[in-house]
This record gives sequence, C-alpha cells and structure tokens, in this order.
Amino acid sequence: MNDDRSLRNDLSSIIGRLDHQHDFLTNLDFDLLGSSKYPTARHAPSFMGMTSLFRSSAEDVEAASLYNELEPKLPAKRQNRLLRNFRHKLLSVYKRLFSIYVIANLIAMIVVLCQSNTASLGSVSNLSISIAVNVLVAALSRTEYVVNMLFASAIWIPQTAPLRLRCVVAKVYEYGGVHSGAGFSAALWVIAFTIQMTRAYLSEESFEPLILVFTYLLFVFLIAIGMSAHPSFRRMQHNSFEAIHRFAAWISVALYWVLIMVISSALHKKLGISMGHVLVISPSFWILCVLTFLIVLPWLRLRNVSARPEYLSKHAIRLHFDYAKIGPCEGLRIATQPLLEWHSFATIPGTSSEGFSILVSNAGDWTKANIQSPAPKYWVKGIPVTGFLRVVQLFRKVVIVTTGSGIGPCLSGLIYAQQAAAPLQCRLLWSTRDAEPTYGREVVEEVLRADPQAVILNTKPGLPRPDLVALTYQLFIKSGAEAVFVISNPKLTYKVKYGMESRGIPAYGPIFDS
Repeated sequence: MNDDRSLRNDLSSIIGRLDHQHDFLTNLDFDLLGSSKYPTARHAPSFMGMTSLFRSSAEDVEAASLYNELEPKLPAKRQNRLLRNFRHKLLSVYKRLFSIYVIANLIAMIVVLCQSNTASLGSVSNLSISIAVNVLVAALSRTEYVVNMLFASAIWIPQTAPLRLRCVVAKVYEYGGVHSGAGFSAALWVIAFTIQMTRAYLSEESFEPLILVFTYLLFVFLIAIGMSAHPSFRRMQHNSFEAIHRFAAWISVALYWVLIMVISSALHKKLGISMGHVLVISPSFWILCVLTFLIVLPWLRLRNVSARPEYLSKHAIRLHFDYAKIGPCEGLRIATQPLLEWHSFATIPGTSSEGFSILVSNAGDWTKANIQSPAPKYWVKGIPVTGFLRVVQLFRKVVIVTTGSGIGPCLSGLIYAQQAAAPLQCRLLWSTRDAEPTYGREVVEEVLRADPQAVILNTKPGLPRPDLVALTYQLFIKSGAEAVFVISNPKLTYKVKYGMESRGIPAYGPIFDS
C-alpha cells in the first residue's frame, strides 16, 4: 500500500509540470493503479503519451525512467519456434499466393513442353500465349480498378460474420503475391520460349533470324525487370528499380508487339493465309491489345494540378489540393517529372466540401527537396487507389500502430472509421519524435479528435525506446480489439506484426508488394 501511495505521488509530481495538462489528464486513471507492481496497459502508454509535451530533456528522462518501471509484460509466444516461424514467416499469405501461382505455371510448362515434340514456329505458340497471359495478370493485379474492386469486395463481409473469416478476408492487401508470381512466371516462360526459339532456328532453314533477335532482346529486358524487383535491390536502389520497372516494361511490350508481327508474317508466308487472319486467330495478339490499353489508361488521366504547401518542419510538409474530393483510406501518386519517378501518398480528406491533403516527410532525395522547396504544381495520373486500412471496416474494434509520418495514412484510417456505416472503434499508438513540433498542432489535434485517448510516444534522442510490441499487446487487451494494424518501416512492421501473430492476435501490415 505504501509503495502504491509513493508511486501515485511520483506520478502526480511529474504530471504537475506538464504544459496544457488540462487536455491530457483524462488519459491517466489513478483509480485503476491497483496493487500490482505493473499497472494495466491503459496507464503505461497514456503516461508515455504525455511525455511528448515535456519541455526539458531532464523531465523527459525522469518520466521515461518511471515508465520503464511500469512497462507492461508480454505473454509467451505460442507453439515452438520452428513451427511458429514456419507458419508466420514462410507461410505468409503473400508467399503462399506467390508459391501457388508459380507451381501452377511450372506444371503447365512441363505439360506444354512434353507435348512439343519438335521445335518450330507452331510448337512455340503456346509458350508465347503463356508469356502474354502472365504479363497481363501481373499488370492487372496492379491496376487501380482491379485493386479497388478487390477491396470493395472484401469489405462486403459483415462484422457479424465469424472472426476467422474476417481475419482471412482482411489479408486481401497481400495480393502482391499474385503480381510477383505472375512476373516471375513470365520470366520462366520467356526462358523456355527462348530455348525453343533457338532450337527452331537451328532446325529450320527458312526460320526468320529477326524472330531470334527480338526473342533474345525480350528475354534480356524481362530478366532485368525480375532481378530489379528483388527486395534487397529495391531497398538500396529504389529510384533505379522504378526506372527499370517502368521503362523496361514499356520496351518489353514494344518488343513483344514487334515479335508478334514478325512471327505472324512468317506464319503468313509459311501457311499461305493473310497476316490479318493470323493475328485475329492469335490469342497473344488480343492479350497484347488489352495489356497495351492497361498501360496507356492511367496516362489518359494525366493532369498538372495546383498544390498549396503547408510547411510543418524541416522534416515534414503538408500539401493541400482542391481539384477534387478524395475520401479516406485512398492513395494518390504524384510527380514533378512524370516520366522519371512517381511517389504514392495516403490522402487525408479535407474539412470543406472539396479538397484533400497529403503528408510528405523526409524519406529520401525527392521528399527532402520538396520539403525545402515545394513545387506550385504536381502531376497526378490514374485514379485514387484503395489503401490497406480500408479493411478495418471488417472489425468492430482495432488498434492502429504507426511511427513517424505513417500518421498520414493512419489519420485517414481514423477518419474512415468515424464515417463507416458499421460501428467501428479505433485506438491509435503513434511513436514519433516530437509530434507537434514535427507535424504541427493541427495534425495532432486531428489525431486527438479521431481518438481522444490516442497514445503518442516521444522518441527523441535521450529517451529510451519503448517496446512497441509490449505496448501494442497491452493496448489490444485493454481496448478489447479484434485486430492490430501496423504502418511503419518494413523492419518494425514485421516485428510488431510477428509479435502479435505469434501470440494468437490477428495483425496486418504491408511490406513492399504485400
């Protein structure tokens, strides 16, 4: 009892030095401290949330030191380590989709090659069709209309459905496994196609040499696309990855058009039928028409729109647009040089009848340059694409965890939760360095309007790093949530997501293509 009274007095003396304490005292409930050495989750995160308002580093350290004594405990992970890692690391939905897709293509490839007894123009037609189909699937799985349709279909599942079903459907954002699987499979088919074309060239005297030339060129560019998409390369050379992915894809489609025309011309001469007839009866021709349309479609909506910059700090800027009204949980790509690089941002709905904003933080050369000297206009193309947090609607209560500028999409998700037709309660855990000085008072106030009990952790130098896994778990238990959503850098997203899933808690967080 004396220890509890002493602890209560220490907390009161520290909180007494807070600025604006009348806005945040409701976050700490002294009556719930109880007799345990470790209080419930509500106290530790809420207390830590208030440290972001301390003026001096000494007070921060004092508060953080006391927080460490109150730090919540985590239960043991479920299952043994080998089984746990196999289930949550090797068998992620993304990897399962990728594996199933690639295995199905390998089986089809074996069947096609076994049926081709001889290497000739006629025998490689199935290989050509398979390349076109896989490239089309890869493109479709990244098309805004298809992505929006996937999310719209997923959130049709009512909150009254079994939790397990809703947890499975919420993994819809990992559709990137299909995209990667299709791209990888296309590369495998190109290898088989190139081998067969080489054999045909060596066995047929009348074989057109241009066919082999364009086949090898297509092989080189598709392999380059696949190699540049490796996560390690994307992480270290993201701008190079984008350039290779875009320009090599365009060149590959152009080469494929030339290849189809050259092959059709050769078949026209060999079979004695018109070239138009050869094209009309070729599935590859029609697939290539659809693929070309998908590439051109976003560029038909290319616009140069005005932006009103709101300088927040040397680390962040907020860009306001009023050319259209975009709802919450949607993303938009913007560029200053549309042929070179595009950057995706989550949109935050405006308070007026029209308009929205995006939060840009210093995460690279492009973002740094635009924070220091924002452009008066930006290029936009395509339509807004549904964001990962749209699936929060599948649950009644969720915990959203984010760090730094991840508050942009999370704020959009919080606003979406308030507007959702079905009842939805979101609790926010935001770990960032000096929230208000970095992102502005308005952003912090919007966060607190959406979640008055939002937990804001200050991670400025000199303060010990909080255990986000433990805090997330305690906030999940205390709030009675059904799932956890994480938006952060890949390393921390994976850590928190795995920390929850290994303890039987549904957790979601996008990493790269997921």
